[in-house]
Amino acid sequence: MSDSAYQNHLSILRKRFDQALLETDFDSVILASGRLTYYFGDDHSHPFHPYAMAQQWAPFDLMPDVFIHLQRGETPRLLWPAKQDFWHVVHAVPEGGWSDQWRIEPVSSLQEWLPQISGKTAWIGPEYNEAPGLNPNLSVNPEALLHRLNYQRAYKTEFEIDCLWRANQAGAAGHKAAQAAFLAGKSECDVYRDFLAASGQLSNQEPYPGIVALNENAAVLHYEKKNPLQPEAVRTLLIDAGAAFGGYASDITRTYTAGQGLFAELIERVNTLQLSIAAQAVHGKAFSELHQATLAGVASILHDTGICSHGVEAQLDKRIPQVFFPHGLGHLLGLQVHDVGGHQQDKIGTLRKPDESAPFLRLTRTLEKDMVITIEPGLYFIPILLDNMVNNIAGHGCDLDLIATLKPYGGIRIEDNVVVQEGRSRNLTREAFAELQA
Repeated sequence: MSDSAYQNHLSILRKRFDQALLETDFDSVILASGRLTYYFGDDHSHPFHPYAMAQQWAPFDLMPDVFIHLQRGETPRLLWPAKQDFWHVVHAVPEGGWSDQWRIEPVSSLQEWLPQISGKTAWIGPEYNEAPGLNPNLSVNPEALLHRLNYQRAYKTEFEIDCLWRANQAGAAGHKAAQAAFLAGKSECDVYRDFLAASGQLSNQEPYPGIVALNENAAVLHYEKKNPLQPEAVRTLLIDAGAAFGGYASDITRTYTAGQGLFAELIERVNTLQLSIAAQAVHGKAFSELHQATLAGVASILHDTGICSHGVEAQLDKRIPQVFFPHGLGHLLGLQVHDVGGHQQDKIGTLRKPDESAPFLRLTRTLEKDMVITIEPGLYFIPILLDNMVNNIAGHGCDLDLIATLKPYGGIRIEDNVVVQEGRSRNLTREAFAELQA
């Protein structure tokens, strides 16, 4: 990663923040990385994840109690905790050419520097109870400023796209190892261990808790368990897991089966649909239109494989595809896996919620150049949704006997991370898998 890419990234952020501060009548803003939080009644802390708005400025993973102070038109300040400690690692400021763009100051406490900041100041990030009392000009997490900054987060710089690319490289390596573990008959727990090892991370370093679901467990969309016991039969692996680089996340899902037959055909058909939709994720395309196209694609798969006798239009009228594909097509991706601003239509915070045909859609914006999104169609055999269909959709047209043979496989999801461009898209995930095969 070049120093020039980071310098350009920093220049873009400074312009965005300066404009947002000017429009909201703030003189400066403090970005807090956050503090350690602790389990109730214990002295053991939760895994630390820095607040994304602060992490966006740093070319390395932030630690607790780091602050960034941005004054309009001035060099940004990095306030780094200066601690003397023999119980824990004392982190020094990482070295590198990046520091030429900063004023770096070691600080021991908020009391040392916060009262000295003059002018109308915004505090953005996790709240520190003592902060407002130390500076009467402080406004904590003001909505007008947050709306502007959250809206801009959707547009990634060259530096950010490179971080996301590297996160995809690590994630793809983990997925290849997970596939091999599955085909070797390993348990969910062992598949997960192999994923972590190959992706070069510990579980507390993942951008989100990885999903490793064998067989019918693949029908649970956010399956939390990882069974240590080997399954009696090996039918399906659905793994939804990513990696992080510089605070930026990959979010990758693949589905594998050990045999041939209809379920293997369904995986191939969902994969073909996924590639088609990802290719349409271009500048100027409404994401909700892509979701509707995906519902039609799922309906076509159901009809062509004999799962549902109705044609595409009849299925859409009866909302049959939503039984098999109940979640949204995807979301913004960046410093957070479900990055902010997905329903936000402008910088002042106007929201567009999804309509009733797609209640779980996380992204309703029109796609624009340099947005990074996920494209993740699915096709599942979820008992509660199938029962609801049988009880509430008259003339559903679905072959329940055929569906019964597919329930033990759970379901399918295929997810890639895509950069929106003019006239085309760039698929970071497919590029990463192709690199592994080269």
